[in-house]
Amino acid sequence: MDTDSGDLSEGELSPGPENFSSKSFAVQAQKKILSKMATKTMANMLIDDISSEIFDELYKATKEHVRNKKEAHKILKDLIKVAVKVGILYRNNQFSPEELEIVEKFRKKLNQTAMTAVSFYEVEYTFDKGVLSGLLHECQTLLHELVQRHLTPKSHSRINRVFNHFSDVEFLTALYSPDGSCRPNLKRICEGVNKLLDERVI
Repeated sequence: MDTDSGDLSEGELSPGPENFSSKSFAVQAQKKILSKMATKTMANMLIDDISSEIFDELYKATKEHVRNKKEAHKILKDLIKVAVKVGILYRNNQFSPEELEIVEKFRKKLNQTAMTAVSFYEVEYTFDKGVLSGLLHECQTLLHELVQRHLTPKSHSRINRVFNHFSDVEFLTALYSPDGSCRPNLKRICEGVNKLLDERVI
């Protein structure tokens, strides 16, 4: 179900005719198809415009930091895949009441992280790489907990790759460097995050 290649098959998506559920099959089929489609450019179709712009700037900053276009592309591709799959699960009411409580915890933590990230950019000399890295790791832990029974180990590896990169203190230091090459990207990222905060998306 969570592979990047191969055709959809009944064996992959359905445990057997006696357990068949059209809704479950549809959710799994969407995840399967989107896992094959997800690329940076697909963000425009699957994610709102503001988030897509933020992802584009994260890609540029990542490419600048790792000096490897292929690696940067892989990280953003994984980010999009995870975001899309969690969105599919949520929209199709796949989370239990207990998991919905985790959703709320994750939203609050993501909101706190976003506000902190913007504040560190807007207020001089306040940037603390340890604080921001810690908040991102807390988001990572909550996300793992949320999708534990829904996604495969491969998706959990994607979550780790994404969060381990963006919470890396060296990356954060480079991103927030006042005279660094990533400063224009950070400006546009924070402008986008501010819009999402204003619209209560996060």
